[in-house]
Amino acid sequence: MSSETTTQRVSGDGTSGAPTLTVTDNRTGKTYEIPITDGTVRAMDFRQIKVDENDFGLMTYDPAFTNTASCRSAITFIDGDAGILEYRGYPIEQLAEQSTYLEVAYLLIHGELPTQAQLDQWTHDITVHTFVHENIKSFMQGFRHDAHPMGMLCGSVGALSTFYPDANDIKDPENRAIQTIRLIAKMPTLAAFAYRHAMGQPYVYPDNDLSYPGNFLSMMYKMTELKYEPDPRLERALDILFILHADHEQNCSTNAVRAVGSSQVDPYSAVAAGVAALYGPLHGGANEAVLRMLQRIATKDNIPDFIEGVKAGKERLMGFGHRVYKNYDPRAKIIKKATEDVFEVTGVNPLLEIAVELEKIALEDDYFVSRRLYPNVDFYSGLIYEALGLPVTMFPVMFAIPRTSGWIAQWLEMVQDPEQKIARPRQIYTGERRRDYVPINQR
Repeated sequence: MSSETTTQRVSGDGTSGAPTLTVTDNRTGKTYEIPITDGTVRAMDFRQIKVDENDFGLMTYDPAFTNTASCRSAITFIDGDAGILEYRGYPIEQLAEQSTYLEVAYLLIHGELPTQAQLDQWTHDITVHTFVHENIKSFMQGFRHDAHPMGMLCGSVGALSTFYPDANDIKDPENRAIQTIRLIAKMPTLAAFAYRHAMGQPYVYPDNDLSYPGNFLSMMYKMTELKYEPDPRLERALDILFILHADHEQNCSTNAVRAVGSSQVDPYSAVAAGVAALYGPLHGGANEAVLRMLQRIATKDNIPDFIEGVKAGKERLMGFGHRVYKNYDPRAKIIKKATEDVFEVTGVNPLLEIAVELEKIALEDDYFVSRRLYPNVDFYSGLIYEALGLPVTMFPVMFAIPRTSGWIAQWLEMVQDPEQKIARPRQIYTGERRRDYVPINQR
């Protein structure tokens, strides 16, 4: 049942031309020419490979899509071996150093960096749409006092579709534009409401005088003061975190947004699917696992025993290694500096010393170096969130706020891509066949 393959370059006239994959099916002896485009072959091209006319044709089997491209995208480029991350061609290092989150969000959505006039208008539009309908407060208050903030965020984002039924008109560019602004604007408000609900505190309305991250800090932490004044260092650190988390190619939650959005549902429902995917501990909860690991180690003196436990397979080194990056995660270098800035304000977290020592060992120990286990973005982000006084249940919520711009950029690209259809993967059926029903009294 096997087939052997070779790769060669051929063209119609026999001269060197477009690359193809020559496939010989050893079951039938037939040979097929499969075009190679952008380093990929189309899975549907294998359907022509059949034993006979009644055969369905070959399918490709790829659990978790580890080697399957589901779309063409011009948004985010990642070279995991080289440790490169670019938004629309701009290196993440340059954006984190020189840009702001709202400017990066504009870049992701529109494909180009804005002019000053465009950025001013974009910032104004998002700022004036940060308020949510008063009924959202009632909706939030319906959750239990101990409800997980991520569950509240997922439910409230999905509920926005009922407040904006016009969002169903996804083929209208102007309509898509206003829903995009609404989602980016209202996500911090919903996130802050979820936090305040979990803390048993009254909700704080947006302050349009503040920046995007400053307003979020105000909605989270404002108490009795007439005017909340965010520390500019915390404001900037949060902005950098938002930039680093804005998009990351076809990850689990982005794939969820695209798959659900392919049914042509409204963007709020599609983004709610992204929030639900991010809720999982293998995705948005990774930085929580890092924090718990550092708390369990407790002191620098315990690090050697912990490292030996990792090598023996008894412990897991959280926050190191990445499914995509086989080099140092470029976001981790940037976020490490932001961590230092935050601790200037909040005071040094004793867990930071453990984190720094762990990183030092991992970068020098042959066991970790040979396995390319470098720190990733989750290694330091949890320390920042804890320094801000956030409970671990809020960590994935902090991830969802900036990722909204990436989700929407991906959704916009998907709904305008003529090649995209409703997502409908195939399966390999492994169950019983052709069984006759047996009455219950005869079983």
